Amino acid sequence: MLVHLISLLAPLIGIAAAQCPDYLDYATLKHQPYSEGVRNLSYQRPDPACRTFDLPLLENKIIPHVMHAVPDPDLFRLFLNAYPNTLDTAVRWKGYAADSADEELTFLVTGDIDAMWLRDSANQMQSYLPLLTANSSVDSLASLFRGVINLQARYLLTSPYCNAFQPPVESGIAPAQNPSASEDHVFPTYNNSSVFECKYELDSLAAFLQISSDYYNATGDVAFFGKYHWVEAINHLFEIFETLSAAATYEPDGRVQNSSYTFTRVSNRATETLSNDGLGNPYRGETGLLRSAFRPSDDATIYQYLIPANMMLAHYLEATAPIMLALNGSTCSVTSAQMIQLAATIRRGIAEYGIVTIGGKQVYAYEVDGYGSANIMDDANIPSLLSAPFLGYLDVNDEVYQNTRALLLSDRNPYFMRGPVISAVGGPHNGPGYAWPMASIVRILTSDNDTEITEQLGMILNSTDGLGLIHESINTFNQTDYTRQWFSWANGLFGQMILDLQDRKPQILAQSFQ
Repeated sequence: MLVHLISLLAPLIGIAAAQCPDYLDYATLKHQPYSEGVRNLSYQRPDPACRTFDLPLLENKIIPHVMHAVPDPDLFRLFLNAYPNTLDTAVRWKGYAADSADEELTFLVTGDIDAMWLRDSANQMQSYLPLLTANSSVDSLASLFRGVINLQARYLLTSPYCNAFQPPVESGIAPAQNPSASEDHVFPTYNNSSVFECKYELDSLAAFLQISSDYYNATGDVAFFGKYHWVEAINHLFEIFETLSAAATYEPDGRVQNSSYTFTRVSNRATETLSNDGLGNPYRGETGLLRSAFRPSDDATIYQYLIPANMMLAHYLEATAPIMLALNGSTCSVTSAQMIQLAATIRRGIAEYGIVTIGGKQVYAYEVDGYGSANIMDDANIPSLLSAPFLGYLDVNDEVYQNTRALLLSDRNPYFMRGPVISAVGGPHNGPGYAWPMASIVRILTSDNDTEITEQLGMILNSTDGLGLIHESINTFNQTDYTRQWFSWANGLFGQMILDLQDRKPQILAQSFQ
């Protein structure tokens, strides 16, 4: 059915398969056929011959199923454009390791930047979890997951404090240039031929555990984790965790402790570098929390105990522990009990240092330093405080979370952006006045309120400027003023949200948004 639909659409798009225009340019333009709703949303999928990965299950079953469940032409068009976006545009290369004939590798870019972020690639793949099943075929979704996990393991073994990476040498793709990082001073040092940027973000390390547990829980394929370099990467990660657990700015006698990571960059943006000559603001030791120099937005932390990142790590340590248990007898020096123990330590640290009282109610702080300072805000990027239930860290009805949620979705959060186009959490990455649809999507995924969900869906639909893609951020008073027309993670997350609503709130998807 859908194959027939595509065959009808392709001539209208007017793209010869052999040409395959750069999607960075293609996504800035509107393409027929339009959605025929009041928003007249563009068709934004590349020609079938130009898509970077073909998934028949998505084309032949999922999309037709959603088409029947979503009668609103604009909402369905946004799903049709957005959900396949990573598969359509971001699988830059898929192949095998040079030193291991059957070790799959997948180089997955963020979209408009030709580099692979650990966090983004894990989340881009997570969007397709509803479609993931055990499959040994090299052209399967499971193979795509395995390739990302294997390449992430390689990256972590070479530069565990870095966040974004260059194409593997096997791909033959030239390394991308990153002018912003050309003058960075980073310790530990790294090689530009393999690293695109080296901002240490705790959630990048947690992302490796996330995609590992996602794949294992969906497929039960424990044998995969005993091959190649996954066990080695876990051993190395725990060395980093032990270093971070023992870290503090000052030694017990008052001397400044040698830091395992420092970063400075010449920039006119304060969020692009760490204070105190690359050390960042002081943080106290023995809190149970792990330091993060940068946020998932790639902005510098103010206080280095980033609570959402610690939440994410705690949960995915717990989620990965069953893999270690199933690998009993492997060469891994890390046990499932150690994973559970570290997660418990982090949870105690969050409970002791990450909860503060605002207006007589307990809420989670975004960042703390262990000395009593706390940053009360949220950022749109995941992990965020708003996303804590989505991450699996806590139940959505948790009292402290609900108190926190009420604060974050109000003017008490300095980065909650309001306007007639969209009202949602933003962040310092794009600054005041720019709301992120990703935060609206997370709000829907963590809500049971039909009115709230319907309102947020309407705002997202009104924020695409007719292009029919989920942008990074939008001026809350002007939908034509946005950043990144092509942001694969956010597009995939939107589709994941639609599938979630199809299961738990089908009546909302059956509404008209005209």
